Amino acid sequence: MMTSFGTARRLFIAFTLLVATFVASSWFTLDHVREIHRGFLDMRRHEEGVRLALELASAVRDQYAHQAHTIILGNASHLPFYTEAAGRVTELTARVRAHAEHPDEQAWVADIERATGELDRLFRESIVPAVLRHDVATVQDEHGRAQLLVTSIQGRTDLLADRFEASIEAFHRDLSALETATFRWAVFFLSVVPALALLVGLYVLRSVARPVERLMEGAARLAGGDLDTRIAVDTPDEFGALARQFNAMTASLKEHQARLVQSEKLAGIGRLAAGVAHEINNPLAVILGNARIVQRKAEGVLREDLQVIEDEALRAKHIVDGLLDLSRAAPLEVERLDLRALCDDVVGRLRETGAVDAVEVAVTGRATVEGSAPRLRQVLLNLVKNAAEAAGPRGRVEIAVESTPGGARVRVRDSGSGLDPAALSKLFEPFFTTKPRGTGLGLAISQGIVRAHGGTLEGETLDSGGAQFTVTLPARAAMGS
Repeated sequence: MMTSFGTARRLFIAFTLLVATFVASSWFTLDHVREIHRGFLDMRRHEEGVRLALELASAVRDQYAHQAHTIILGNASHLPFYTEAAGRVTELTARVRAHAEHPDEQAWVADIERATGELDRLFRESIVPAVLRHDVATVQDEHGRAQLLVTSIQGRTDLLADRFEASIEAFHRDLSALETATFRWAVFFLSVVPALALLVGLYVLRSVARPVERLMEGAARLAGGDLDTRIAVDTPDEFGALARQFNAMTASLKEHQARLVQSEKLAGIGRLAAGVAHEINNPLAVILGNARIVQRKAEGVLREDLQVIEDEALRAKHIVDGLLDLSRAAPLEVERLDLRALCDDVVGRLRETGAVDAVEVAVTGRATVEGSAPRLRQVLLNLVKNAAEAAGPRGRVEIAVESTPGGARVRVRDSGSGLDPAALSKLFEPFFTTKPRGTGLGLAISQGIVRAHGGTLEGETLDSGGAQFTVTLPARAAMGS
């Protein structure tokens, strides 16, 4: 039977969950490592910005120093050094601009570029010509303006350096928090993933390994001949379905083996009966004939003794006839039967013999099947007679006839004490009987007749008391013996 949520699907979900958890933990860790790496890169870039800002401030001071040397020496001998220093300032300013991210940082760099440009123009266009003219007043005035520009540039480079250092400290804090969170999540995943793997392993052990082990053990016991083997796997999955099929197969195998043993018994009895029936019947006929002849002439105690001989000889003949019936393999003469009419006929015949005079017999229901009237009449005669004997005086026998989707069913119930649990498994064995003078062949013969029709005969003890025998017949009788 297919299940809506089978083992394969559950295992797929379990392993998918495990893999998904591992992938998620790996992705999360790698993402945090990437964030940490990017943070280190940003921090190094801002450290580079701090270094460049400081170098720019130094380069501006160096540029101003060459201006001062030109003023002090009163000639243009330091112009090459100044030009080199001014180029260094321009280069460093451009590099600092590359590290300025925020608008205010970019504004500060723009102020530095504007001030350094003004400083260079002031030096080349005003200070140098005044120095060469030895115009001391102009030199002093222009030198004061240059100092203010240098102070402004220094202030902007200090602001940039402070801003970059503050960013570095913020990056340090963020990276520290990120490292702590990454470590905690890594510890969490390192704890969860093995635990989840353990749970998946235990689930596989419980859902797959143990059921497979039980199936193997059951198969081994079955191979060893234990037909009472049952596998206790009651789960709504493939293993539960397989266990149920295995148990059904084992029960069916046991039933088939019991039928085979029964068939072998019947075959052996049949061969025995066929071999000796005529040899036994001939002496019995002689004994019966002579006993009846002598009985007509005898009187008193002798007549009674001869009656006992006749009764026992008749009982022996009945046993031989039962053996012949048990071994008989004549084909069925099938006809359409009204089971209700057949049951009424059986009850009528038993009333004529006085077998059911002491009990109340009720027949209900109606159904028709195909079968052999004489053979099925023999079955019903035996079942109703047994039920009347079990019910006892003032007892009750109920015969219920009902149609089924595949044929018909006849239930014969009695109000007796029921069947002994120990006798239930032996009811249909030849020569097994619970009656003091029973032959033990009636139910065995009846079961053989019902099976010849393709049906079943079962006996049980009712919860309300008494016994019930159920004859189940197909709509069309099997053409067999």
